[in-house]
Amino acid sequence: MAAVAEAGRILVVDDDEVFRQRLARALRDRGWTVVEAADASQAQAALASATVSHAVIDLRLPDGSGLDVVRAAAARARPPRMVVLTGYGSIATALEAMKLGAVHYLTKPARVDDILAGFGAPAGAPTAPAPDDVPSLARVEWEHINRVMVDSGGNVSEAARRLGMHRRSLQRKLAKRPGPLK
Repeated sequence: MAAVAEAGRILVVDDDEVFRQRLARALRDRGWTVVEAADASQAQAALASATVSHAVIDLRLPDGSGLDVVRAAAARARPPRMVVLTGYGSIATALEAMKLGAVHYLTKPARVDDILAGFGAPAGAPTAPAPDDVPSLARVEWEHINRVMVDSGGNVSEAARRLGMHRRSLQRKLAKRPGPLK
């Protein structure tokens, strides 16, 4: 793939530790040097201390909005090419991210190859997955459950209440892992 030949330093900003680590590993496998950040303040520090050519930024972060990170990165003398990811997409946030300097906007779950393709995509390119690339229902369910877990502060009982399911059922679902991100 062409991205490997041109791989540089990429910042991955996502509060979902499992997703961030899997994405970082997949990018490293493709030749990238990866800088990870779990929240907006870590992302700001990474932007200040490391030169990055690309950035993958989650929109919803525990200490602020990914749009603030996009804004800060775009203000740099040499701004990175940015792809914004979110599990909570809307037309308004997509437009705002593009206006602030992102080159692409993808909804989670997104495959690594789709993210890398997003760096080369022209602004406003469609982001809908091809029919063969539609994530499985199990994958989408797992991502949603994990987002509710994060929103519930890791409290299984509270997350089960919000999801309208029994705590033990939720624990069984959390023990399963979705298919590979690649």
